[in-house]
Amino acid sequence: MTSRAPVVGFDLDMTLIDSRPGIRACYLALSERTGTYIDADLAVTRLGPPLTDELAQWFPAEQVEAMVGLYRRLYPVKAVPPTLAMPGAREAIAAVRAAGGRAIVVTAKHGPSARLHLEHLGIDADALVGDLWAERKAEALREHGAGVYVGDHVGDVRGARAAGALSVAVASGPCTPEELRAAGADVVLGGLGDFPGWLSAYLDASEPVRA
Repeated sequence: MTSRAPVVGFDLDMTLIDSRPGIRACYLALSERTGTYIDADLAVTRLGPPLTDELAQWFPAEQVEAMVGLYRRLYPVKAVPPTLAMPGAREAIAAVRAAGGRAIVVTAKHGPSARLHLEHLGIDADALVGDLWAERKAEALREHGAGVYVGDHVGDVRGARAAGALSVAVASGPCTPEELRAAGADVVLGGLGDFPGWLSAYLDASEPVRA
């Protein structure tokens, strides 16, 4: 990416938003509704992969599809209000816009649920694509011409690499900096608060030299 009008993709959970309080509340409500024990505190330590992966830890395979539907019906009331923006989330989006670029959100979260979070928190992305995990995120990143993808999970690193995009990892989720580097992240930041400065330096370094 050598343009000063970058297209930057962002993951959602634990990258732009801290959804742990809301998702915990939603799992507790699901447990109460179904009578099935769910360790909500454990579940929120491994956010990132698709919902079906987590529900399969607590329900028989033949019940998972129905539990996905129930979870998603509970989600708007239980999960959206308690969720917070991650520190630096709005500033990261603003930094992309200030460079004349576009900020897109590409997430494994169900698209309508993801949109509710963005609207509730006032995070104004240029595009949102949901229901994509790991390498499948490359589909949306390529479609939108993203040269950078920012995420907190090794699955996000894999998605960036599959798309041929620069992988910028933030150590704000379940994966350690060492795990993110081992997965192939090109850059590892402590959090989104470091992103505007990094982006400015990256674009300056990419600016073609004029005679």
